[in-house]
Amino acid sequence: MSEIRRDYVKNRWVSVSANLALKPKDFPVMKVENLSVPAGFCPFCPGNESATPPEVLSFKKEGAGPDNKGWLVRVIPNKFSAFALEGELVEQQTGLYRFCNGLGKHEVIIETPEHDLDFHELDLTQMERIISAFKKRYNALAQDERIKYIQIYKNHGLFAGASLGHSHSQIIGFPFTPGENDGLPQYYKERGSCLICDLLQQEQDSGVRTVHEGEHFVALCPYASRFSYECWVVPRRHTEHFGQLTAAEEKELAWFCKRITTAIVHALDNPSCNFVINTAPVNSPYEPGYHWYMEFTPRLLVAAGVEVATGVYINPVAPEDAAPLLKENWGK
Repeated sequence: MSEIRRDYVKNRWVSVSANLALKPKDFPVMKVENLSVPAGFCPFCPGNESATPPEVLSFKKEGAGPDNKGWLVRVIPNKFSAFALEGELVEQQTGLYRFCNGLGKHEVIIETPEHDLDFHELDLTQMERIISAFKKRYNALAQDERIKYIQIYKNHGLFAGASLGHSHSQIIGFPFTPGENDGLPQYYKERGSCLICDLLQQEQDSGVRTVHEGEHFVALCPYASRFSYECWVVPRRHTEHFGQLTAAEEKELAWFCKRITTAIVHALDNPSCNFVINTAPVNSPYEPGYHWYMEFTPRLLVAAGVEVATGVYINPVAPEDAAPLLKENWGK
């Protein structure tokens, strides 16, 4: 029987239609296809550095110069950004309509010099470089008082929003805080404890939605999953900001990222997929209750009318059924 479950983190309802019991083969073909590059030219490939803005961070082979071949991970401003970190935020209103200038920062993390390697195929050392780049750029953007929220995310495949096939992720610094995780400070105000910590404890006690437990992180399919086979990586240590990662946590998070994405590829035949890092606001009045975490969301179905109209997601695979399949494919 289906259930309507409350997601307290995101303050929304989710319909988990367990009675549909869909298997991976029952979903439409939403797997990753090779994205063509104009005239065979990829601006992210080594040798084409002049086609991108100058790098703001890179990990390089010994002796390699800036904006040249020899890089291992490269971070650049997004050439087609909708945001510019210029001036101050100016809010205005015309009648009912409120708006502000497009203040912000948008960067691209080119995750490998190898054009044909998917994220899950990168070795662990490369994963560690990527996580380190995330942390360094997060903390660098947080130094600017105009930035209030930092979003790190990846689009893998056409149905997840990717426009280039060369493996990359992105980071945006916003001048405001989106409301996606408002449930965290609200829960703290009501109960005096951290929702993510309480959720993690309950999931570990039950074990039915847990995929893997490590020293520093736990992978689980959340109780009110919006997407089929959605999986979260949650730090055991109560940590508000992603930028507070320790060196040991960086290494283990890199390992979790490789294992989860590999499991998703093997279990679901390489579907389009997103990952996002949810974290606390920066340069804002302090609100207790935030606890950063990472979401991996396979995009097996397109959001339909009910999701658009109501924000209520219909998930045809219960997390209790999703977790065993991801666990089964964890070590592949």
